[in-house]
Amino acid sequence: MKTRRFHEGLILKSSQIKSGAILSYCALALGSIITLIYTPYMLRMLGQAEYGLFSLVNTTIAYLTILDFGFGTAIVRYTAKYRAEQNKSMEEKLHGMFLVLYIGIGIFAFILALILLFNLNNLFSTTLTSVELSTAKVLMWLAAANLAMSFPFSVYASIITAHERFIFAKTTHLVRLAINPFMMVAVLILGYKAVGMILVTTALNLIFNILNVYYCKRHLHIKMRFSGFDIPLLKEIGIYSFFVFLNLIVDRLYWSTGQFLLGIFVGTVAVAIYAIGIQFVTMLYMPFSGAISGLFLPRVTQISIKESASHELTDLFVRVGRIQFMMLALVLTGFGLYGQQFINLWAGAEYSSSYLVAMTLMVPLTVPLIQNLGISILQAKNMHAFRSVIYLVIAVINVAISIPLIKLWGPIGCAIGTALSLSAGQIVIMNIYYRTHLNLDIRKFWFQIMKLIPAVLMPCSLGYLMLKHLPSIHMLSVAISVILYTAIYFFSMYFFGMNEYEKQVLRHPLNRIVNKFQLQRDER
Repeated sequence: MKTRRFHEGLILKSSQIKSGAILSYCALALGSIITLIYTPYMLRMLGQAEYGLFSLVNTTIAYLTILDFGFGTAIVRYTAKYRAEQNKSMEEKLHGMFLVLYIGIGIFAFILALILLFNLNNLFSTTLTSVELSTAKVLMWLAAANLAMSFPFSVYASIITAHERFIFAKTTHLVRLAINPFMMVAVLILGYKAVGMILVTTALNLIFNILNVYYCKRHLHIKMRFSGFDIPLLKEIGIYSFFVFLNLIVDRLYWSTGQFLLGIFVGTVAVAIYAIGIQFVTMLYMPFSGAISGLFLPRVTQISIKESASHELTDLFVRVGRIQFMMLALVLTGFGLYGQQFINLWAGAEYSSSYLVAMTLMVPLTVPLIQNLGISILQAKNMHAFRSVIYLVIAVINVAISIPLIKLWGPIGCAIGTALSLSAGQIVIMNIYYRTHLNLDIRKFWFQIMKLIPAVLMPCSLGYLMLKHLPSIHMLSVAISVILYTAIYFFSMYFFGMNEYEKQVLRHPLNRIVNKFQLQRDER
């Protein structure tokens, strides 16, 4: 009986993982489509100044999300651990303890948000008008309430993840993605602008959080029991969560501080321009890399225990890095050629500078993105502490150097500051560390990457000629040019860049489709 249940559990888990993966890709695709369609409408309905104000408030409140301290990841890990041990008592105790802890964090976050609210005049009085300051205060109240509410509810989301109920989690995420733009458009049509958008966000957050609670109670039969704080357990969890917490801080410093500083020293229009530029970096560019490297952690762990690990890890590092470079170079060069025209048509000419913001960040970011496998290697060897600490130091330096650059050149100066810190920390220092402490052959890595450059330059030249000879600049002509450029890029990369292994990787799924089609035809 137990064996049967075990096998049924494995089948269910496999189904959840596969379906969850498919739904994740669906959510990614839907999110991209919605962003492309909805964002231009929102920008025009709000206006540049109000969109900048909306982004500024969200960015300011987003700092307080670091008060999670990485505990969400810990809840998932320890819930899974106690489930595997069939220790129901400790599971209930863990959930009860974190629910109380998160209620306290939520209250603390709300108090901090109120302190920020009462100091808005001091922070932004020189860059925001009196009307903008009044609107910002209303937005802060609503955003603070939303954040405070989100903390205790996040326990239930972590429990669902720990139980590997990915179908429910991803389906609700997909539904929320689909509903959100329609509700946003409705409030914008009614004239409520940024305040209405915050209200929609808060309402949806509450509805879907309540749905998570219902699912945990009804389907997972979750019970919580608070019997005081288990200090030894909290210490153990704190050690586990510490470097997750550092990464949260780094993310905020890199991708949120710029908008906050621009709000202090320049104004809402500058915030809006920078926010659009950042959106292309975080939503268009960065997702292309993480999806591949994250899959190699088990493989890297297996290799790491061998005596000849350095050689094998270098080969894998190079192999994955080349594939990532091929994909990222397509996005980088394509955006470099046609991004300016696209932004002008999509967002409006007033956001033209967003192109320079995005490009300034994309270029140096390419290096850590194609070396993402290095993170998996560090994790497998339990050596990720150095990376977390150095990234934090560089992120703090980024804030310091960005302030004078913002005063000189506004959003572009902010992007330059971040680009310089990225180059120093994630390129120079980490490549030295990979060479000296992981014994990876970095010279070989860059030699193999450089071999791909000629295959990138040819389509770039042709793409530039196409751009110069466009009969007219409109969305259809830009779209056709991008499609043609993509085809030329793949042709060039296949014949002049890829090695035999990479060609096989590309041909394998195509051959399977062709063979399946031929088999079906023969059966008929």
